Amino acid sequence: MPPPARVFFVLPGGNFLLFRESAASVAARLLEGSLALHLTENFRHQHGRSPAQAEIRSWQRSLPALVNALIEAGLDDVEVIVEYSLPLTSKRADALLAGVHPTTGQPSYVVVELKQWSAAYPEEGEPLLCRIDAYAQPVLNPIEQVRGYCEYLLSFNGALERMPDSLAGVAFLHNATEFQIAGLRGVEENQYGRMYTGEQRGAFLDFLRSRLAAKPGAQVADVLLDAKVRPSKQLMSVAAAEIRDREQFVLIAEQRVAYEKVMSAVRKAKRGNHKQVVVVTGGPGSGKSVIALSVLGELYRRGVPALHATGSQSFTKTMRRVAGHKKREVQQLFKYFNSFMDAEPNDLDVLICDEAHRLRKTSANRYTKAALRTGRPQVAELIDAARVPVFLLDQHQVVRPGEMGTRQEIERAAAAEGLDCTVVELDGQFRCGGSDAYEKWVIDLLGLDGGKPSQWEPDGKLQLLTAETPQELEDFLVARREEGYGARMSAGYCWKWTTKITPDMTSLPTDVVIGQWARPWNVYGDRSVLGAPPAPLWATDPAGFTQVGCVYTAQGFEYDWSGVIIGPDLVWRTDRWVVDRTASKDPSFTKATPDDDVDRLIRNTYKVLLTRGMVGTILYSTDAETREKLRSLIHPASRAEVPQLV
Repeated sequence: MPPPARVFFVLPGGNFLLFRESAASVAARLLEGSLALHLTENFRHQHGRSPAQAEIRSWQRSLPALVNALIEAGLDDVEVIVEYSLPLTSKRADALLAGVHPTTGQPSYVVVELKQWSAAYPEEGEPLLCRIDAYAQPVLNPIEQVRGYCEYLLSFNGALERMPDSLAGVAFLHNATEFQIAGLRGVEENQYGRMYTGEQRGAFLDFLRSRLAAKPGAQVADVLLDAKVRPSKQLMSVAAAEIRDREQFVLIAEQRVAYEKVMSAVRKAKRGNHKQVVVVTGGPGSGKSVIALSVLGELYRRGVPALHATGSQSFTKTMRRVAGHKKREVQQLFKYFNSFMDAEPNDLDVLICDEAHRLRKTSANRYTKAALRTGRPQVAELIDAARVPVFLLDQHQVVRPGEMGTRQEIERAAAAEGLDCTVVELDGQFRCGGSDAYEKWVIDLLGLDGGKPSQWEPDGKLQLLTAETPQELEDFLVARREEGYGARMSAGYCWKWTTKITPDMTSLPTDVVIGQWARPWNVYGDRSVLGAPPAPLWATDPAGFTQVGCVYTAQGFEYDWSGVIIGPDLVWRTDRWVVDRTASKDPSFTKATPDDDVDRLIRNTYKVLLTRGMVGTILYSTDAETREKLRSLIHPASRAEVPQLV
């Protein structure tokens, strides 16, 4: 009988394993028919939901093909890690094999992507993307998919970073013949990305024997799983190199699909008079801005006319400062949505509209010249400005009245002009420690998709805490900063904001007052004041910690630890949330803003604030009943077990 299944829980940023045993032990479970049951139970505990039937079928059909190959190759003692979770993301590799290299005697690891496909063909002649009849949208070529996983692991796993030759990647299409997938061979193969079909089973066994010896792999697996995880490459810290020099980010899975769809559309536009709209949707931390910068950087280096635009002053000004430091031509790549009111049609090859949920009905404001007040929808202006307009959005991040960027709105605008509109949905999670369970918990907590608040089940990826006082919240974050982490405090817009700083002031006005605790809002405007950074740089300048940020300065950014103050505009009463619009000091809410809109926008505001943290989030509410509700949902956690930075 095989031993009980082993489930491993580790600290935030580490790996949460679904299942790990030797190949022989996994084969025994397959024989007795218990493997899928163990995987299902462990998956439910890890993610707070049951796996989809398609996922269960893949375990039942693909894992036997891999395990039987290992047994036939004489690799019974190789360690098999099923659904290996990539660090700091919700993405998972189907399997990771750990053992000893047959020649060097050193640790050896193989990332395996398993496909049930019987046939696949390139997407419109682009072998990096492929079509499968059962799927509505194209997917990434499995060679490139597994290569992306390997490159990502090399970037974020300390053990592999020190010994890159120990890692290899392979896709095994066990139901396919060479004829049925021949078009996918157009992608170059290397150590990190190669592919075998069922017809090449013998060659696949030879490959496994070339990377793994017939020796136990448990200790080697421990080395990988115990390795320190490097913190995520935060967007702004590598933006300059991304744009000017070379690609800094590793795009994986749907991120790479989105990137390739844009680049394919650009090539079509170059070859002929072709125009195509691309929409990329995804939650916080799914990689939308990383895709935007990767595309912009590649186009910039190729000399292709392209611009990046947002509706966020903070994001645009930060990009101009970081990516365009001392290089004016790079600064000019970053524009606002309302910069294209009088643009010539198709003057650009590509316009990348990041944070597109902040699109407004029109671009006109009180400063707009009368000649430009045409009432033309802003989305139509942006579509007209380029041959390939690209929109990246998360409609749960609409936080101001008048913001209307949704997938449906963009699709309608494209259809009105008779244009094709390609949609790519990102389902990965790279913020919040890669915890898709946490994002779902936040959405349910706030009732954004009709869900109800539920108990937070720690998933080993993100640490979630509550504080009894704002001082306790701040002290906790100060301690994390002393350990080398980045941290910020943010709050709902429930306190008036002193926007004028007079020459006689020696410190920033402490507008955010909770009992004896008082701190200033982030600086209003574009200039540094009394040592505090300007508003657009609050999230990225280390000096921003001493001020409390609002949704407009936090949106689009990330930091290691996030402290969130829920103000009196959102309180829990008995069995439901109550939104008190009178407690909001947000000047964008007027008497004309309907109650339903205010309710949705305030909930969206807290969704944004609660999903900024990479390592952990600590929550405080100004309301006693709400604090009690939060305590009841969040398990107490030891604060001594915060992971150390590499």
